[in-house]
Amino acid sequence: MPRVAARPFEFFFEPASTALVLIDMQRDFLEKGGFGETLGNDVSHLRSAIAPARALLEACRSAEMTIVHTREGHAPDLADCPPAKRSRGKPTLRIGDRGPMGRVLVRGEPGHDIIPELAPRDSEIVIDKPGKGAFYATALGEILRLRRITHLLVAGVTTEVCVQTTMREANDRGYECLLVEDATASYFPEFKRAAIEMIVAQGGIVGWVMPSAAVIAALG
Repeated sequence: MPRVAARPFEFFFEPASTALVLIDMQRDFLEKGGFGETLGNDVSHLRSAIAPARALLEACRSAEMTIVHTREGHAPDLADCPPAKRSRGKPTLRIGDRGPMGRVLVRGEPGHDIIPELAPRDSEIVIDKPGKGAFYATALGEILRLRRITHLLVAGVTTEVCVQTTMREANDRGYECLLVEDATASYFPEFKRAAIEMIVAQGGIVGWVMPSAAVIAALG
């Protein structure tokens, strides 16, 4: 059974019962003209996670692990987008408005797509979620249960919002979760650091944290 010297202590996992969950590596969040930039963020802060996430993805594919990609977005009629979410803040474009990559954060639009570097294969699971967490209003829990998944390797963006929310949801459902530290990123580096400390505090109250190189070495 692979083991990694994670924080706050060693993490053990069996690839057959472990899934890689890549959170929201979408054009709307990582590229200029997308939703992230309309909120006033510097999207370049997220680019650092792409290469580690790609290396991790290839290693998990080689190990024949379950791969899950998530995409945050809404139906074209915005029926699943709460008004409070759409009206929040002062973005230059709101959810559903038309931008350089189509309608912002709407399913089926170019900006909703996962970036080409991490494009899912046909055999991989893609979860479209309307909220921050990947378990809310999705079939993710049932899919993992049917595949007898007990452990999750988690990566993606942003660390303190959708990634941390998903890890907390998974923790409440009994999954053992490892955040792959360099394969996640935030528009605010200090928020990433704080989120990581929240995850590993109190003996790993939410989960474990470890760099991608150690996880890849364990899989190898």
